[in-house]
Amino acid sequence: MSRKRTYATKAQLETLVLRMHRTGILYSEALEEFRKQFILVALREVDWNKSKAARALGMHRSTLVRTLRELNIDIHVLRNAERRPPHGIGLQQKKKSAG
Repeated sequence: MSRKRTYATKAQLETLVLRMHRTGILYSEALEEFRKQFILVALREVDWNKSKAARALGMHRSTLVRTLRELNIDIHVLRNAERRPPHGIGLQQKKKSAG
């Protein structure tokens, strides 16, 4: 079973890089942001499972954990921010604001 992959075209990447360069973003900043976003996308795709994300990224889990630390990424905060509140909580808040 093969996975269909979609890649940014060379033109899209060049456009993005040009915009970043023109706004004064340094190479080191651009590289760090790319690494962060690439890793976050992989983590979201596997529902924040570090072992699965590391496998998808082609790295060892400990390397991923070290990289998360280096990039100051706290996946617990991000994961909790993306979760919806428990079923009953949303209804209780709606009733309070309506009453």
